[in-house]
Amino acid sequence: MNNLLRKIDLTSLRLFVTVCQERNIARAAEREFIAPSAISRRIAEIEAIIGLPVIHRESRGISITSVGETVLRHAQAVIASIEAMGAELSLISSGTKGKVRLVGNLSSIVQFLPEDIAAFQRVFPEVDIDLEEQSSSNVMRSIQENTADIGICNAIAGTEQFEQLPYRTDRLFLMVARSHGLSHATTVGLSDILNENFVGLDDESALTQLLAQEALNLGSKLNIKIRVGSLDALCRMVHVGLGIAVVPQQIGEMYLNTLDVRLVPIHDAWAARQLIIIFRHREQLTATATSLMNFLVRN
Repeated sequence: MNNLLRKIDLTSLRLFVTVCQERNIARAAEREFIAPSAISRRIAEIEAIIGLPVIHRESRGISITSVGETVLRHAQAVIASIEAMGAELSLISSGTKGKVRLVGNLSSIVQFLPEDIAAFQRVFPEVDIDLEEQSSSNVMRSIQENTADIGICNAIAGTEQFEQLPYRTDRLFLMVARSHGLSHATTVGLSDILNENFVGLDDESALTQLLAQEALNLGSKLNIKIRVGSLDALCRMVHVGLGIAVVPQQIGEMYLNTLDVRLVPIHDAWAARQLIIIFRHREQLTATATSLMNFLVRN
């Protein structure tokens, strides 16, 4: 009974199951569109491998031996497993089942992705999403090194090397403490606030790099008194009056009812940033990753 896996093929098992279901070789042959002699030969091969009869041939059909009942039970389990594998592979190839590695910058994850992923999961509940937060520059690195399928970041220098699609517009506002002199302003430009003390993110942040470049374009630089590692910490520093900060609109709005801060629109063109979806090559994406990407673009 050794090495049955190498000796018995799936076609022979399937034909044997059909014979057992029909209790007749001729009817099984008709159902399988094969000659009765071919089925008889397949069953004889199974019996030769096992060394015991699996059916008794009778005048009006067949009966199954006790050995045949054992073979039948396991054959049905094997066939069911193969069919289940086929069904699952079909879901994967259609993009409705599988896993997607998604990397996004902080702005996309905090403002937009939670609701978008929740909506996607309602449509594709069998897709698992491995989501990781990175700076925009590290999002590009993840796509370049193929450690993520798709990425979401700001349209910054370097993204032109990837295929890309528009995702969302990320509007930037000035956040100030309510006690600050700018708290009642209706709008500001960067030139109006260059002399202020800023709370900023680390140097790798796309937002920090954007502000530094825009200040340089005005022949100046930001006076960043405190640097923090998260937007939550940044907003809390503004709350206690340690400086002003530029934040994405939806993130700032989350804190209006819990912190003593105000948001002031920034009228400069750079305050409307484009978030984009980047990937290496569309034809290299799995069907599941393509499903997620298309969903994010449509929403």
